[in-house]
Amino acid sequence: MPIDAAKATSAEPRTTELAWDHKDVQLYHLGIGAGAATSERPGAATDPDELRYTLESALHVLPSFATVAGGGMALAGGLSAPGIDVDLAAVLHGGQTVTVHRPLPVHGRATQTSTVPAVYDKGKAAVIVLRSEVADADGPLWTCDTQIFVRGEGGFGGERGPSVRGELPDRAPDLITERLIRADQALLYRLSGDWNPLHADPEFAKLAGFDRPILHGLCSYGVTLKAVVDAALGGDVTRVRSYTARFAGVVFPGETLRIRLWRQEREGGGRIHVAVTAVERDDAPVLADTVVEHSLPSPSGD
Repeated sequence: MPIDAAKATSAEPRTTELAWDHKDVQLYHLGIGAGAATSERPGAATDPDELRYTLESALHVLPSFATVAGGGMALAGGLSAPGIDVDLAAVLHGGQTVTVHRPLPVHGRATQTSTVPAVYDKGKAAVIVLRSEVADADGPLWTCDTQIFVRGEGGFGGERGPSVRGELPDRAPDLITERLIRADQALLYRLSGDWNPLHADPEFAKLAGFDRPILHGLCSYGVTLKAVVDAALGGDVTRVRSYTARFAGVVFPGETLRIRLWRQEREGGGRIHVAVTAVERDDAPVLADTVVEHSLPSPSGD
């Protein structure tokens, strides 16, 4: 059996040392569109709001950087876990959650501890849940939960697992913003560590069933979080507590993401529901069940 759920979930945690610096952070931010000029903002490259993502003397770290920090990916590490032996062609990235324990540092050395907390049997497919907990000398930094959908690997008699679909508020969005995905966006984003040729090689993309390379799902994930932080959180990355999304569809470089936001105030903070679609394909779904949990702004407004 390619997936031994009991063996995978009972295996000893695996540890990996991570290290990153300002260049890694800047490259990631550029890979998700930081500093890109638009018709509305032709001077975005030198806009102070964008320099927070691109200039080392003003740098802060978007929490979604956790998905590429150290050049390692939870997806690659998790699929080499004991009890898991699957065909990569059958693997889809189903969903991603990042929980932030404190602001991510611009320079860091940390230890990543990886486990497989669950493997679910969806009948015709299996869902593998990968967890990466990262801590440095000062304590926990972040936790990543990655859901991997593996076609053809279900039917082993395991638990079906949760099937939760979030409901968007029954009202018009509070904010709508759009982000153009440049034609070379995937080529730049892949330099942060995801070298899958699906995102660069037209011939490989055709073998996978696409007429051209597609954007990394985690790139759309990062673009969306940056848009939420900039549009709804005053550009303050430290307000993000957690960010979760389900990958509902593909994006092709050159397309435009339409990002709809609904605010929901809660005690001590708030929640922002998000829906992301591809404008040029009649608002085809891109990210669904997407929520950003956040804290209140600091009293000083910083």
